[in-house]
Amino acid sequence: MERKHVAVLMGGLSAEREVSLNSGEACAKALEAEGFQVSRIDVDRSIADVLAKLRPDVALNALHGRFGEDGVVQGILEMLRIPYTHSGVLASALAMRKDRAKDVLRAAGIPVAQSVTVDRMTAAKAHVLPPPYVVKPLGEGSSFGVLIVNADHAFPPQELMRPDWSYGDEVLVESYVGGRELTCAVIGDKAYDIIEIKAADGGWYDYHAKYARGGSIHVLPANLKENIYQNVQEWTLRAHRALGCRGVSRTDFRYDDRPGGTGELVVLEVNTQPGMTETSLVPETAAHAGLSFGELVKWMVEDASCDR
Repeated sequence: MERKHVAVLMGGLSAEREVSLNSGEACAKALEAEGFQVSRIDVDRSIADVLAKLRPDVALNALHGRFGEDGVVQGILEMLRIPYTHSGVLASALAMRKDRAKDVLRAAGIPVAQSVTVDRMTAAKAHVLPPPYVVKPLGEGSSFGVLIVNADHAFPPQELMRPDWSYGDEVLVESYVGGRELTCAVIGDKAYDIIEIKAADGGWYDYHAKYARGGSIHVLPANLKENIYQNVQEWTLRAHRALGCRGVSRTDFRYDDRPGGTGELVVLEVNTQPGMTETSLVPETAAHAGLSFGELVKWMVEDASCDR
């Protein structure tokens, strides 16, 4: 039988370009080891022409951030009728737009932190929520542009007024929920085991903690009370379905079980294109369940379709 030809889409135009190149290369190597014919494509604005000429059997989408995770590339693949991995146009666009995703999750009965969407200049002039709070770009990932305002901050973050700010003119201002960072993946239609993530330096889970070697500590499975564990898995699957996700997604939580804490368990966001190196969170939880990295990416390719 002729080998299935997979185009691995990576790199791209977003702030998460380097992360995507790592994800794409890891997936490409794993697919080659599984016997697929692989074309590596560093995505730029000519991607529609490149794909139209190449005509792969499947596109494995290893892009992160704008233009790759927000429905744009998914729309191109739909127009070209090339089956692709992960979520479709609507789910991708919804999940990437943090405030709209919150509306959908809240309507589905999933707890989310209090938040408001404002112009970044407004957020820079006065506190729009009582500190502590977090300021997030509406459509970025990997903690790019995230600012934490502590309770003792007299003024809002002035970084928002910088002329070289590149994360859009609207921002999400969200109440800060202290405590533990949890994440749970859906593969297919099943919620897998939960990982607790700790920054190795004791700080918050920023870009360095996410991607630097030794930057974070993963506890798998997370040490949680049984009812909390079940809630995280249930809400992960419910969030995946509410947004209309397909294939693989990962939902991030905060859980404040500190002494004297609020006890809150809230969803922060749903990632429709989570990291895909062999040491990333989704492959880690898949391996814990007995699914190797090669088996995972093979399943993703076999799951690919249009009209997602």
